Amino acid sequence: MTVWQADLVKDEIASHVPSGGCDILLIMFVLSAVNPQNMDAFMDHAVKGLKRGGRLLFRDYGRYDMAQLRFKPSRRIQDNLYARQDGTLAYFFDIDELDALFRRHGLVKVKSDTIRRCIRNRKTNMDMHRVWIQSIYEKVEWSVCCHNWF
Repeated sequence: MTVWQADLVKDEIASHVPSGGCDILLIMFVLSAVNPQNMDAFMDHAVKGLKRGGRLLFRDYGRYDMAQLRFKPSRRIQDNLYARQDGTLAYFFDIDELDALFRRHGLVKVKSDTIRRCIRNRKTNMDMHRVWIQSIYEKVEWSVCCHNWF
């Protein structure tokens, strides 16, 4: 296992990645904090560290998660993008837009699901309706993933 800290919007990761690339790339509750304008740059850097045949494991907030519905209108920056009080961003995804983003970066979907859970807060006696997107993508040869485009 290789672990390091980086800002994948602007940092190259080549010096951190083992020769030949990583087998697994875990992006868990990170991409939602990236400005949508920078998501392609983030994915460019991230996927460079994944070897061919390697898998991207992804989990993040889905559309209409309780957290999205609780944001005040004044916190909305654009559709599905909000600013938290601490200044960090919160973006809420749907499967189709993630699929398009990951395909643009040479990844093929293995599995993608919307996970919906109702969690009861016993202290406040409230139901919290949570929504997450959980996906597995695989990095393939360019000719394999794009041969149908030509």
